[in-house]
Amino acid sequence: MSTSASHPGRRELRVTVTAEVYEQLQALAADKAVPAEEYAARMLTDDITRSRFLAGAEEFVAEHALGFAERFGPRPAAGDQAA
Repeated sequence: MSTSASHPGRRELRVTVTAEVYEQLQALAADKAVPAEEYAARMLTDDITRSRFLAGAEEFVAEHALGFAERFGPRPAAGDQAA
């Protein structure tokens, strides 16, 4: 997979996969009507974005959970539970 040098801030990443994996990647990319390389780049970007989001959420919970529990209680009061 490579990216065009005309896009500042982008880096090239070369990945070797089996023929079977590449065929599956091509099929998934075809479903989205994009080249396999672009589809793979999107998958990597989405995965990293998700990981960053989850790490941020963990940090938020670690920092604020005690304050929420002190203010609202550690668990829902009777009658406040969803049906």
